Amino acid sequence: MQPGSDRPAVPPSKETGRAFCVRETFCRKQRLLRPAQFEETYGQNRRWHGRHMVLFLRTAPDASLRLGVVASKKVGNAVERARAKRRLREAFRRHRARFTASTDDVVLVARRSALTAPWADLVAELLKLAAQAGLTPPAP
Repeated sequence: MQPGSDRPAVPPSKETGRAFCVRETFCRKQRLLRPAQFEETYGQNRRWHGRHMVLFLRTAPDASLRLGVVASKKVGNAVERARAKRRLREAFRRHRARFTASTDDVVLVARRSALTAPWADLVAELLKLAAQAGLTPPAP
């Protein structure tokens, strides 16, 4: 047990090149945080368009399947933008284990329809775009 916690201690991951966090949320190591990283991602021009989101990939020496989520003012007010980003972040978090074919960083740009899309459609589109981008291994 960790001191001051009711959660057992978890040993660090033996995986190299991947960000690791004990909890199921995204810790700082699993997120793109700096504006320069987002600008580099957009500059590489590797993108795949969907109805509810646009997926960008960033290849760099420090890339480790981290996630950045963006929602512009076209999506809506601050509450709606935050909701759209939470939905995309959660869809990615729940299916992150499937993205084993690459270590590229991912940026998801929300579209207005991400607010009202059924959850299954949102997840299906994320997985479809990830497959097109080569994030998932090819089916046998």
